[in-house]
Amino acid sequence: MRRLLRSLRRIALVALLAVLLWAAGLAWFVAGSLMLRPDNSAKTDAIVVLTGGRLRLEAGLELLAAGKGSKLFVSGVNQQVEREELLRPYAPLPDRVRCCIVLGREADNTFGNARESAAWMREEGYRSLRLVTSWYHIPRSLLEFERALPGARIVAHPVFAQHLDAERLWGWHGAILVVLEEYHKHLATWARPLVEAVLPSSKRPTTRTARRGIPQMRRA
Repeated sequence: MRRLLRSLRRIALVALLAVLLWAAGLAWFVAGSLMLRPDNSAKTDAIVVLTGGRLRLEAGLELLAAGKGSKLFVSGVNQQVEREELLRPYAPLPDRVRCCIVLGREADNTFGNARESAAWMREEGYRSLRLVTSWYHIPRSLLEFERALPGARIVAHPVFAQHLDAERLWGWHGAILVVLEEYHKHLATWARPLVEAVLPSSKRPTTRTARRGIPQMRRA
């Protein structure tokens, strides 16, 4: 009986330590993400926007108009959405902005965003980019882009929504769920190279099939 109690105590202690580590990691993830601030003075070869929210593209267009990059690459655009339909909410756009927008339509997730953007960057001969996405999405996006573009200079540009998006963040409890989901995705992305080292066949595809819908509403 005493042996059983000792075993249960050890299990409880391990579980408690795991919960504490998880909670500490979550606190680090949220605090680090919220403390990020865009460097508006830096200029890069390209500006890359990851679809998933209207404010992301809006921020990217403003940066392009301000001359912070030579071209704007929008990664993860739905194959069913035409260029004019995507840009209509931001019209009218100056010709010097409209001419320098490139749409990427192959990515369906952050892993694919990084690969799609890296291929375009190499075609253009670019070595630096400003990465525009939501603040909670920045840590995982940086991991993926640094792996896809080793040696490139990546400037993080977090977007902070001034109001909750009713379709994704339905109140404070919804916002918490979105951040928790992103934290777990970040942990999975961090651990993926270890999994691939053990199970090489677990590498993920970068392409997708066409689907309907507005590109900004896809899952990050």
